Amino acid sequence: MTDRRSFIRMAIMGTAGIIVAGCDRISQSDWGPKVLNKAQGLNRRVQALLAPSSAMAKEYTEADLSPVFRSNGTAMPTTEAYQALLANGFRDYRLQVGGLVDRPLSFSIDDLKQIEQVAQITRHDCVEGWSAIGKWHGVRLSHVLDQVGVKSNARYVVFHCYDEMDPGEPYYESVDIPEARHPQTLLAWGLNDQPLPIKNGAPLRLRVSRQLGYKQAKYIARIELVDSFAHIAGGNGGYWEDYGYEWYAGI
Repeated sequence: MTDRRSFIRMAIMGTAGIIVAGCDRISQSDWGPKVLNKAQGLNRRVQALLAPSSAMAKEYTEADLSPVFRSNGTAMPTTEAYQALLANGFRDYRLQVGGLVDRPLSFSIDDLKQIEQVAQITRHDCVEGWSAIGKWHGVRLSHVLDQVGVKSNARYVVFHCYDEMDPGEPYYESVDIPEARHPQTLLAWGLNDQPLPIKNGAPLRLRVSRQLGYKQAKYIARIELVDSFAHIAGGNGGYWEDYGYEWYAGI
């Protein structure tokens, strides 16, 4: 798995070699970072126009379910914290929700089920070229955000995960507040009428049905509301984004 990730990183870097060389010079100038930050903000505003918050991903029927729902990325986190939770069937699992919120809280899976239970059948599209249709069971992320109260200066919801892509590099992802509040954005604990399999992200994963698979954070440990990505890892809003992927991955 590490070899595949290294290859992807090298491919990204190789295909953008000329751009990167230019960007290095730009980033070292006084004006460059300001221009690049403004361009990134403009890019996100254009994406918001192309995918308004009211747009819905297609939903399917049970007759459309894929016979096998593949796993991608980590299939079994090896971190000590995750292995301890796995050893007792996730009975001690608590989702921590904090950051720019009025009431930091923690939730067990049973707590989340008391808020609301919903199901949706949507397609998962992987950046590697495959897709699968699954029935997801969970709670709307918007309802969890309502429980904690989102401060007015919060702009993004960041998902910190138990799996490490490389030693010391935990997976993380993010969406903006409108995407987080979209009715199809779920925290999922089940797949196809069964508890979520470990390979697919147990005990809890994100489902953002309007975006590509790398946005669907698995093995969620905690959620953080922030106004900026600057203090998180590489500062681009996600593990793969730190290696050159687009932050908004709409489909």
